[in-house]
Amino acid sequence: MNQRCSWCLATPEYIAYHDTEWGVPNHDDTKHFEFLILESAQAGLSWLTVLKKRDGYRAAFANFDAKKVAQFTDTTLEQLMSNPNIIRNRQKISAAINNAQKFLEVQREFGSFDSYIWSFVEGKQLVHFPQTLQEIPATSPESDALSKDLKSRGFKFVGSTIMYAHMQAMGLYDDHMVGCFRKTAIHQQ
Repeated sequence: MNQRCSWCLATPEYIAYHDTEWGVPNHDDTKHFEFLILESAQAGLSWLTVLKKRDGYRAAFANFDAKKVAQFTDTTLEQLMSNPNIIRNRQKISAAINNAQKFLEVQREFGSFDSYIWSFVEGKQLVHFPQTLQEIPATSPESDALSKDLKSRGFKFVGSTIMYAHMQAMGLYDDHMVGCFRKTAIHQQ
């Protein structure tokens, strides 16, 4: 049996996310946009709540197509407010639309959002070797800098803790615990 990080053992959703996505370097802009929406939606809630609504978000937010979401109107926002398959928080939905517009601006400036975000870790995954959950930080100097820069560009719901989680999700950080089978698997890819 494979040993996993202890945080993911509570539910099948956590295990699937841990085993297939978390900490795996990803360079897909659509996936970056997906996690910008999902991590922002998670603010103040559990990640499990968001994972359970992920398919609802995919349907509601045009398969995480930033160009389409950037065109959402006030009417779309009102429709989303009545959608039980997502977290119905006006500020978070509005932020997702705003962030889609800003996301496209970053793509135009840097060629891709991926090029932009990976520059905060100099293009290389930062690997930590935590032995306990308490050793996994909530923020870092890199997430602080990313958050500050995103805010200066007009992004919303992009605090350092949210951006650290985004960086973990997209594999800019590998925070798998020592002994977790995924740490070995990721670095053999």
